[in-house]
Amino acid sequence: MLDSLVTSRTRIKLLKKFFLNSSTRAHLRGLESEFGESSNAIRVELNRFEGAGLLNSYTDGNKKVYQANCSHPLFQDIHSIILKETGIDRVIEKVIHRLGNLDCVYLTGDFARGKDSPVIELILVGADIDREYLVRKIVQAEEMVGRKVSYIVLEPHEAKDHLAHFQPEELLPLWKCDGEQ
Repeated sequence: MLDSLVTSRTRIKLLKKFFLNSSTRAHLRGLESEFGESSNAIRVELNRFEGAGLLNSYTDGNKKVYQANCSHPLFQDIHSIILKETGIDRVIEKVIHRLGNLDCVYLTGDFARGKDSPVIELILVGADIDREYLVRKIVQAEEMVGRKVSYIVLEPHEAKDHLAHFQPEELLPLWKCDGEQ
């Protein structure tokens, strides 16, 4: 869907990279090796996004590092579009209802790092999770979005230690029990 609205593959990759997880930071050469595209094509798009105020940048040594501008008026809208494009919003919608005492859901793996992937990796934190119901809903969600969903269920007392092993750009909070995304 996104590729019919945005014609540049490089632009789509950058949108996913920076707007799926706002903690993601990257520099030109790193993006060049990750995307397998020319540095010039990436630089043009980075300059375009920075000029529009969608990205912020700072210098770290001799590297210019980019990050999404979370205070931009369109940040939440672009973030929401990227979640919908990847199917993550539908997976959460399908899975969280009637699971038990679910506290929060985190996205990990390639998607959390802003990379497209055939697998959506989730960490669900809560007590008394109905695992049979969860398995049924995961299967339905996989069919709906056309991606594999991998998940880990953690009890609240296990979560702090487990989540401490992740860097901020590797862990994206998707849902909390108060319903905020």
